[in-house]
Amino acid sequence: MTVEPPEKPLQLLSIVIPARDEEGCIASTVEHLHIELRLREVPHEIVVVDDGSTDRTWEVLQELQARVPNLRPTQNPGPHGFGRAIARGLGAMTGDAVVIMMADESDDCRDVVRYWHELNKGYDCVFGSRFIKGGGVIDYPKIKLFLNRLANYFLKVLFRIKLNDTTNAFKAYRREVIEGCQPLIAPHFNITVEIPLKAIVRGFSWTTIPITWRNRRTGTAKLKIKEMGSRYLFICLYIWLEKYFSAGDYRRSDRDRVKTAQSSSAGGALGK
Repeated sequence: MTVEPPEKPLQLLSIVIPARDEEGCIASTVEHLHIELRLREVPHEIVVVDDGSTDRTWEVLQELQARVPNLRPTQNPGPHGFGRAIARGLGAMTGDAVVIMMADESDDCRDVVRYWHELNKGYDCVFGSRFIKGGGVIDYPKIKLFLNRLANYFLKVLFRIKLNDTTNAFKAYRREVIEGCQPLIAPHFNITVEIPLKAIVRGFSWTTIPITWRNRRTGTAKLKIKEMGSRYLFICLYIWLEKYFSAGDYRRSDRDRVKTAQSSSAGGALGK
């Protein structure tokens, strides 16, 4: 999909990281991310949402603020859930673009920089794929890999899209996409498909780049596949019904695109 170059570059990238019981890796994740973005001169803030941790995650984040001034830790007081933590982080961010990233260092900080550059070409969304040329996975559990490929093939067929890694949370969006996908209703890991599918169905522009993923080296995975099957299916069918039966009521129109461009242009003029 081709897009028009933006009249005004993005000003600030927010990285939203949900964290629950990640005391063993959250400091390393934040520090590595901050160093990479600073070296690449990407203006950023790091919004880490502590989602009811029972370990020292919150204390680690507070201590980390002294070393990482761009860090903005916040807490999700409850009810808890991966999707609820992301929604809270999206509500707290101040940037005009956002990357959703995992707390366990499974996502590559260098890919965040690539997301930033692609968004600045004018795309509304940038989706990473681990399963296209240039992408890859390290130490992916075989059963999870099989289920992942099956689920993503199902989504490709159901929505008639070429994206083959919809279920991965690690993606980038302009602020207007997040606003245009409201309300977000997925409280758990099913938010990883809710946001990109809504963005596609509602007419936002998108592109795909190869990314890499490494299995966590500390802590335990929070995704419980047996608990999530029906929740994923519910969200997928919910958005599928919107795509084919809402008569385009929620789809972004050409007029909306013009308004967004005018708003960005006016904002640039006011800032001069």
